[in-house]
Amino acid sequence: MTIKLSKVIPLALLTLLLLPTLALAHQPRITESRLTTVPSPEVSKAYYGKLTGEPDVYTINATVPFDLYVGVLVPDIAGQKKDVSAVVLKDGKQIAVLDGATFAWKQFFEEFGHDTYWQGPEYKVRADAGTYEIRVWSSNNDSKYSLAIGEIEKFDGKEGLNALTLIPQLKKNFFNESPINFILSPFGWGLIVIMYLLAGIVGLIYRAILKRVAKNSPRGVAKNIGKKDRLIRIAIGVALLLWAITTTWSPILIFFSGFALFEAIFSWCGFYAAMGKNTCPVE
Repeated sequence: MTIKLSKVIPLALLTLLLLPTLALAHQPRITESRLTTVPSPEVSKAYYGKLTGEPDVYTINATVPFDLYVGVLVPDIAGQKKDVSAVVLKDGKQIAVLDGATFAWKQFFEEFGHDTYWQGPEYKVRADAGTYEIRVWSSNNDSKYSLAIGEIEKFDGKEGLNALTLIPQLKKNFFNESPINFILSPFGWGLIVIMYLLAGIVGLIYRAILKRVAKNSPRGVAKNIGKKDRLIRIAIGVALLLWAITTTWSPILIFFSGFALFEAIFSWCGFYAAMGKNTCPVE
């Protein structure tokens, strides 16, 4: 019997993605160019960008009528101006202006990423088929912004993995804070709990298999490491966790952190067991 991490890790993440907090989350996107095409405009997405001298443009090509929602937000960080505006055009004709310069912005806390925003003007309409443009600008075209498009909250395993990849980047580059703060989010600490549970389950299964197939041999002993090796594994587990949560929040790093701590708790090393090695003192 073999356990394939490539299958169980996405399964664990999918379980995590069923947490109620995701029901209120936008699909995050990082804007990488001045012109962005928006697919499935009714599905809620949050585009994170920074103006670089000219307006950013988002296009929607709708072949059927749809519910159009557009909202402007900026991060609640030092030095951030609340001056981001947007204009909505249909087939080249202006149909709405979201004037951030005169709007009374409201502070907004988002639990999914555990971040605080200033929420600006919004626009909502039942839109006919056609080509739409949303142009975003600020007074000097140098502001950070988040553009929310769509209201249907839709998350699956793929979107969860994408969010897990992007949120640490957003923490660092959009909110000017360390990725470690993601641990305050239910998605952050929930990921650690899930991956540690998964590491424990894999460890117990592997240990049980070796005890059965290698009974009465060094590979099948219940304990095979002593105090020094246990301390080394604790150090490895803590180091891997710190590495993960201060950089990319890699599920693989968190999994192996949990596995190292599992080995320390059970005085048992999977590699030593496979090799038949034992550093546990004989009582």
